[in-house]
Amino acid sequence: MRARLRDIPGRIYLRYILLNIPALVAIILALIVAQHWIEVPIWLSLAIVFIWFIKDIILFPFVWRAYDREGHAGSRLMIGKRGIARERLAPSGYVLVEGELWKAEIVEADQPIESGHLVRVARIEGLKLFVIPEASKDN
Repeated sequence: MRARLRDIPGRIYLRYILLNIPALVAIILALIVAQHWIEVPIWLSLAIVFIWFIKDIILFPFVWRAYDREGHAGSRLMIGKRGIARERLAPSGYVLVEGELWKAEIVEADQPIESGHLVRVARIEGLKLFVIPEASKDN
């Protein structure tokens, strides 16, 4: 479920940058105010600002999903994935998809899906997966 950085929409990059600007400005202002009380070398102030900026760049790949308000990035990646029913889905229960346990519901609740059967994710709404049964069984 890992997305490549080039697949992340530009609006998420923009949102991340805009929401991190106030913290960067606060650090700069704190260093300016600190300059009045103690003598902070200019190189140290610049190094602190640079390290703060680099920290934001390094953290982006780990936190970008939090800036995706619509949640489409994760949804697109989950659709079509295969999983295993961990309990009987009649019409809802839990499935294991890529090592994570999810609440799931059958798209067409004609027949229940037994524990151990393979399922495929058809869509996702919030934290609930909507699944369809696969033809083969996984023990």
